[in-house]
Amino acid sequence: MKRTIVKIDQDKCNGCGLCIDACHEGALQLIEGKARLISETYCDGLGDCLPECPTGAISLEEREAPAFDEEAVKKNMESRKKTEKPTAESLDCGCPGSNARVLNPQPVTRIGEKEPAASTSELRQWPCQIKLVPANASYFDQAHLLIAADCTAYAYPNIHQDFMRGKITLIGCPKLDEVEYADKLGEILKQHEIKSITVLRMEVPCCKGLVNSLTKAMKDSGQIVPWSIVNISTDGKILS
Repeated sequence: MKRTIVKIDQDKCNGCGLCIDACHEGALQLIEGKARLISETYCDGLGDCLPECPTGAISLEEREAPAFDEEAVKKNMESRKKTEKPTAESLDCGCPGSNARVLNPQPVTRIGEKEPAASTSELRQWPCQIKLVPANASYFDQAHLLIAADCTAYAYPNIHQDFMRGKITLIGCPKLDEVEYADKLGEILKQHEIKSITVLRMEVPCCKGLVNSLTKAMKDSGQIVPWSIVNISTDGKILS
């Protein structure tokens, strides 16, 4: 029969795994670092996975395919629940590089030097990208959050000691990521008691997206916590 079904461009797929969680039928899996349709009978053709793909690798097409099998989907999902061991420390996408873990700050050894320098990395968890971090990670409990625009780390040289120390750091760029951070931030606020939030943004207008996402997340989740905004100029000065 002819019906609508997803098509994945393997050249465009970057293996982020965001589509895996968006597919409620379990039709997609990461195989050898790429998203793949594991069974045409699992795909209902609604395309819930399309908006989650940051590279536009997923599209819908009408082609010859077996009918959608709801019973097969149920059995597949039940089987996955039995074999998978989800924890608060891992992402559903299954990417090993995205597994949540706590980091212990260590002295940094600079290139060409044998002894560690006085400076220390203050990154206390992995991952740190807003769109990759799992909302249920245990390191959010009782945490002070730093939500930082990507560029702040390059514009402001002492970001580790002045802003990241003692905080869980989340980074993102609302212009380049083209995703809505409010949902993820709202889930973090609902699932954990957050002590405070600092938004570290650049002076450029697009960075206001971080502030807008946070305020929307607090409003939608009903969790209002103490928060502040620090603006960094493009030449690395603290403006406010």
